[in-house]
Amino acid sequence: MHQQDNLLKKRVNLFDGMSLVAGSMIGSGIFIVSADIARTVGSPGWFMVVWLITGIITVIGAVSYGELAAMMPQAGGQYVYLKKSYNPLIGFLFGWTTFLVVQCGSIAAVAVAFAKYSGVIIPWISEKNILLQLGPIGINSTMVVAIIMIIFLTWLNTRGIVTGKTVQNFFTSTKVIALLGFVLIGIIASKSLGINEINKEALWEASKIGSDGQAIPLKGFGIIAAVGTALVGSLFASDAWYNVTYISEEVINPRRNIPLSLLFGTLIVTFIYLLTNYIYIKVLPLTGSPEGTDVISRGIQFATDDRVATSAMYVILGDYASLIMALFIIVSTFGCNQALILAGPRVYYAMARDKLFFRKAGELNRFGVPGFALVVQGIWSVLLCLSGTYNDLLDFVIFAVLIFFMLTILSIFILRVKRPDIPRPYKAFGYPLVPALYILTTVFIMIILLIYKPRYTFAGLIIVLAGIPVFYLWRRYSRKNDN
Repeated sequence: MHQQDNLLKKRVNLFDGMSLVAGSMIGSGIFIVSADIARTVGSPGWFMVVWLITGIITVIGAVSYGELAAMMPQAGGQYVYLKKSYNPLIGFLFGWTTFLVVQCGSIAAVAVAFAKYSGVIIPWISEKNILLQLGPIGINSTMVVAIIMIIFLTWLNTRGIVTGKTVQNFFTSTKVIALLGFVLIGIIASKSLGINEINKEALWEASKIGSDGQAIPLKGFGIIAAVGTALVGSLFASDAWYNVTYISEEVINPRRNIPLSLLFGTLIVTFIYLLTNYIYIKVLPLTGSPEGTDVISRGIQFATDDRVATSAMYVILGDYASLIMALFIIVSTFGCNQALILAGPRVYYAMARDKLFFRKAGELNRFGVPGFALVVQGIWSVLLCLSGTYNDLLDFVIFAVLIFFMLTILSIFILRVKRPDIPRPYKAFGYPLVPALYILTTVFIMIILLIYKPRYTFAGLIIVLAGIPVFYLWRRYSRKNDN
């Protein structure tokens, strides 16, 4: 090992932590998932309710995680909480799912989104531009740009936490300012539009788009089910806020700064997301037609390629909208992937220290970061890019992610009983009612998904459960090597 003490360096302050939380959350989701939500609930009022519920769930989750983060400020974050609250198997299943799908799949998906929007500016970058054919896999220029992005950011983060956090702070600040600018311009521009009156007429008239493209009115439990399924998109757009817990050992005064980073970071993004979606329904009709010939007639529901933000910007600024939004999403996705690539290897580092991952991943390079873990993450992310399966995997695993969220919040209750002696510098807000509300809400959403999206939920469970034999095989292998 290059570092004699093999200890991570404490270089991350409160602002850095908030930047990592916000930067991890804001990627490409906020610009596209609103179209699917609009098709699912069909009314401006319920559309905003979905985003409000998402914000409440996210902030409750963040302030609840704060107790665990303050108790156990160790690298790996959620992996450590689950391992100590339950057993090493549950922790491993979280780490297995994180590496196999959640972190690397997200990195691949965000990198491809970065490349696709770069293609708006540089036409050479296109999925139709096949550069090399390897059997059934056609390597196009979009894949190449996505892979270059992953390799570059992986290399960048091997240069140390200070380099990583400096880049992160710049890109997070840039996209937060840009989103606030979009909101401000939208508020000014919307005053001269008549869209608000159109949306007011159908404020609470919920409906969903059927397979034939026609609106189906929703009432009673149908509305609740629609909101539950619509939350998948908004929760995905608000995901990854917990990445800051992965770097706990590198945070200055982690017992204070991690809970505050979680709270302020999620509050800022929730506020921006609500404002952004408010602007969407101020400048675009929520309902529309797939045969519409312009952005107004297509509405939010049928925005071209689901690019709601681009449609909204077109109403405001005209023909320059595509270019402006492409530039903004390039910045946003770059900053998002920087956060994901920086944080993820700390989970594998923690697993390696427990002999549940490649042992070399538990070592630090000469810059004091888990360099080998970064490289392994980068390789798998690149392979997912080439396979083109990352989006399907992410859809499948949303259910599993909710299970781990629920188990993590439940561990607060478990540890209050099992380990009342552990110092708790910060305690979960509103305990026990608020964390219990989070658990109940999460369970309800999972039930809705089991009923209405069984293909995705059961596939996600299979991915998680596949880690059980891997756990026992890996542990057996590690013991043999120790003997």
